[in-house]
Amino acid sequence: MAKKRMTSISTILFTCAAPNAFADLIKDTQTSLELRNFYYNRDFRNDGASQSKRDEWAQGFILNVQSGFTEGTLGFGVDALGLLGVKLDSSPDRTGSGLLAFDSQRNVDDEYSKFIPTAKARLGRSELRIGGLNPVLPLLSSNNSRLLPQVFRGGMLVSKDLEPLTFSALRINAVKQRNSTDFESLMAFGYKPIKADDYTYLALDFKALPQLSLSYHVAELEDLYRSNFFGLKFERALGSGAVISDVRYFSASETGDARIGDVNNRTLSTMLSYRQSGHTFGAGFQKAWGDTSFAMINGADTYLFAESLVSTFTAPQERVWIARYDFDFAAAGLPGLTLGLKYAKGGDVDPTLLSSAQAASLRSEGKDGKEWERVTDITYTVQSGPFKNVSAQWRNSTNRSTYADSANENRLIFRYTFKF
Repeated sequence: MAKKRMTSISTILFTCAAPNAFADLIKDTQTSLELRNFYYNRDFRNDGASQSKRDEWAQGFILNVQSGFTEGTLGFGVDALGLLGVKLDSSPDRTGSGLLAFDSQRNVDDEYSKFIPTAKARLGRSELRIGGLNPVLPLLSSNNSRLLPQVFRGGMLVSKDLEPLTFSALRINAVKQRNSTDFESLMAFGYKPIKADDYTYLALDFKALPQLSLSYHVAELEDLYRSNFFGLKFERALGSGAVISDVRYFSASETGDARIGDVNNRTLSTMLSYRQSGHTFGAGFQKAWGDTSFAMINGADTYLFAESLVSTFTAPQERVWIARYDFDFAAAGLPGLTLGLKYAKGGDVDPTLLSSAQAASLRSEGKDGKEWERVTDITYTVQSGPFKNVSAQWRNSTNRSTYADSANENRLIFRYTFKF
């Protein structure tokens, strides 16, 4: 039904445009094919873990076609996303990495593919998109951290006609997860697996000054929860570098029929950074209040500074300290090489609000939960020669937790993008 609806929308858009109006639509079309080779290994360090490790290797193909717009005051276009994942190595006892599709018996498909079109229209500095969406917003951030990206189905309007104010409105009704071929109903991560019909989102982003950005976003997962986001980002020159202050505040509560029960979470996530000559030093603090975990759409990324490779650091009442360092080696005469180091330490987790076996042990001992994670991220992109623009990335993480499964994780990713 969804495919028929999308076909009808596309037909209407093209029928409305005059034949000679397609010049810009075709001329401005951009096509790319990304080859993404991904090896993923997560080794659980807890003897009681239900699965000792997740270990898979796969090849991804991401074809992205973005048309221009038809000529005229009101322009139309159609984008398309073609995705293919191919198994290189996996087995039922090692799956679950998010790279490959598998069935209820955990048998892994040799390959899986999906095709997702998106119709679009532009008027002035406003653009409407209907179909497949990859929003990157504080309350809904499409996850692109595995072989293929997460894609939502719905409509999104972004308007910059009132600049320096940007207005965004979004409504989605389904999600195609990273390693899934089917659109699925929306659910809240970390809560009862209750399906929701719609997710509605409104956003105001205001550039108050060249150095100051203010944001207010509100979203509602129908009859499950409503969340709010307040953001402030300020950057100011200091000496030969710059200081960046980023403050993010989230609140969530149950709404409508409250079919997942109580939702009571408030989370403050902050980062203060100093950038100079390729170096960026940062320190952050994150704190959650309330009796439930951070509210988000299942499978999506958070917009929290503490989120790492293994843990999202979103347990009820958790307090997190964050330190990070990034360096762009172009400043040292080695363009294409970047290094990122991060350490996050969480504590004050209330085990009475968790259901894991580790949490039960903590309750019996009268202790709070805690965790820490150390992340190393190294990327190199070839700058010249026959392998120009080929990139290699190694992501390594060590996580230890007293209330959840601990793990060591490695990701090795090779990318190359052909542009047509």
